[in-house]
Parts: sequence; structure tokens; C-alpha cells
Amino acid sequence: MSDLGPPVDWQGCAVDCAGCACRALLAEERCRIGHACVHDRYAKRIDRFFSWNPERARDFLGHPYFEVRAVAAKHVDVFHLPQLIRDPDETVRWSAALRLPSRHLLTLVNDPHREVRIRVAARLDPEELDAMIHDPDYYVRQVVARRIPENLLSLMMHDADFTVRSTVASRIGDAWLPAMARDGEAAVRREVARRMKAWQLLLLMDDPDWRVRYEVASRAERSHLNRLANDEDELVRGVARHRLGRGSGASCPVVPKQACQPF
Repeated sequence: MSDLGPPVDWQGCAVDCAGCACRALLAEERCRIGHACVHDRYAKRIDRFFSWNPERARDFLGHPYFEVRAVAAKHVDVFHLPQLIRDPDETVRWSAALRLPSRHLLTLVNDPHREVRIRVAARLDPEELDAMIHDPDYYVRQVVARRIPENLLSLMMHDADFTVRSTVASRIGDAWLPAMARDGEAAVRREVARRMKAWQLLLLMDDPDWRVRYEVASRAERSHLNRLANDEDELVRGVARHRLGRGSGASCPVVPKQACQPF
């Protein structure tokens, strides 16, 4: 017996091939009770049935068990997927969203379930992602920030979530970096410091966070390093003095592992 247990249907009743509309498939070995069965409770067995019989998927898009509809959505031809957009179960809509033609994805940008919207944001044409830049879920917006065209990133540079703003800072055009250097979150400013031109780093020379100043000391023009050579933080001072060549045999300081961890 399979480790999934005895074959029962979604209502807990024993699976009975005698009354099954697909029973003719038994003789062709295209289904097998407890292994590949559309009426089984377990998605693994349902999926195996549709893998063997993909042409039958369209016949089960209205099945009362959500797992059957969700698995059928993986195998049905794309022309039948749009009817699942309004399915009452988010698992079914999520499954459909993975394969829906892009022209239908816009109808799911306001889906009530975040997992559906995450899949939509990952597949929607980048030029249409502006419809999701104000999504209520931070992770949806993060996916949008990773894929939206660069010329639209300025619309997200003041996002409420700092991880979204950090993603924006990693991709936004150079002209916008000075504005993001004033962000209230050090993680965002550090991302800005990593991308700024050396001469622009003067804007972050007095940043309150030592990790940002360390980035500045590592990359700023040498003519601007004297102030950081006397920084209150030992690591910042060390890298600034190393780059200035102060002292004999100066070596670049090693940053402790914890200093390199994400904010």
C-alpha cells in the first residue's frame, strides 16, 4: 500500500471504479486505483492521472474538489484556463496564473490572495506592472520592483517597505541615486553607496550608520578620505587610512562576518 494511505475520495469515501466515468481507461492502463486516479483525495495521484491523460483535464475544471481543478489547470490547454480566473479557491487561481496567457493576467492583479498576485507579478509583462506598484503586500511590490522597467522605478522609490526601496535602489537610474541617499533606512542608503560613482559618495560621508560610511571609505575618491581617516568607527578609519597609505606596512582591515550581514 502507498504511504499516502488507502485510496479514498475527497469526501473520505472509498474510491469505486465501477461508477467512474473514466473506468474505460483501466483496460488501457491509463489509470490505476491508489496510484493514478482523478477521484483520489491526494493531489499526487490526481496529478499522475492527468499526466497520463492530459486530454481529460478540461472535463474536470468544474469538479467540486478544488485539488482536482487546481491540478487540471496544470494540464489543460491554455484556451480553457481563462474560465478559472473567477474560481472561488485561490489554489485554483494560483495554478491557472502560472500558465495563463499574459493578456488574461491583468484580470488577476487585484486578486484577494497574495500568492496569486505574486505569481501574476512574476509573469505579467514588465510594461504592465505599473498596475501593481501599490499592491498592499510588500513581497508583491518587491517582485514588481525587480521586474518593472527602469524608467518606472522612480514611482516606487518612496515605498513604505525598506526592502522594496532597497530593490529599487539596486536598479534605479544613476540620476535618482542622490535622492535615495536621503532615505531614512540605512539598508537603502548602503545599496545607494554601492552603486554611486566615487565622486558622488561625498553625499554619504557623514552618514549616521557606520556600514554606509564603510562603503564610502572603500570607494570614495581619495581626496575625500581625510575626514573618514578619523572616523569614530575602527573599521571605517582602517579602510580609509589604508587607501590613503598612512603608516608603514598598512593592511586593509578585515571586516567581521557580522558586519557583512544584511540589515
